[in-house]
Amino acid sequence: MLSNIGIPGLIIVLVIALIVFGPSKLPEIGRAFGRTLSEFKSATSDLMSGEKKEEEQSGLTKLDKKQDKTV
Repeated sequence: MLSNIGIPGLIIVLVIALIVFGPSKLPEIGRAFGRTLSEFKSATSDLMSGEKKEEEQSGLTKLDKKQDKTV
């Protein structure tokens, strides 16, 4: 979605943001956006690692059951 904007489109968006929010608010908005993006990335990685742990645990449980049957 954002990869199709290009440099001219990005400049236009930044100029419009500068006009709408003013130069004093832009750094604050940028910091808030950066924090939101980093929280989203960390939550996504936590979710992915949680799924991997569940898969590993369920895999171990299946392996334990197979070993119990063979013994």
